[in-house]
Amino acid sequence: MSKNNAVKLLVFAAIVGGTIFFAIQSRQSEPLKVGDEAPDFTLPSLHQQPISLSNFRRNVVVLNFWATWCPPCVEETPSLKRFADAMQGSGITVIGVSVDHDREALERFAAEAQLTFPIARDPDQTVAAQYGTFKFPETYIIDSNGKIAQKLIGAVDWQDPKIVAVVRGLARAGVPPSR
Repeated sequence: MSKNNAVKLLVFAAIVGGTIFFAIQSRQSEPLKVGDEAPDFTLPSLHQQPISLSNFRRNVVVLNFWATWCPPCVEETPSLKRFADAMQGSGITVIGVSVDHDREALERFAAEAQLTFPIARDPDQTVAAQYGTFKFPETYIIDSNGKIAQKLIGAVDWQDPKIVAVVRGLARAGVPPSR
């Protein structure tokens, strides 16, 4: 093969590769919005059995994407823990989805913070990407029908009476009668 033909083939391959790349990128889904169905997932957990969102479908789920290396996440954690503890037995479940790569650092942090809510591990950010998460912490409040009721970007004061009222109101609304 002549040098001229090799260059032409290389340029053609680069154009085709670039076209395929941009076609795949443009087909990626938009970030989830209020009213969208929350995608189910199964992720390994920190200490228990794998965590599947579908196991909590009749509950209101506060799905919090976070990391130990994220200062706003670390600042939010005590408030989220108090919220999770206060909501036990009320039809409200907090699930933390950590995007940490370092499992040992995550285990140390969870132990020191005395976190009692389930913590799923998503180090490759597969589920975070599925939800359209782009900033940590990011929280999805999912109603008992599996629909996204609210999306909160950034650290939240989980003792804020407005937030508590919204989440409790969703839990009281419950599941409508089946047809």
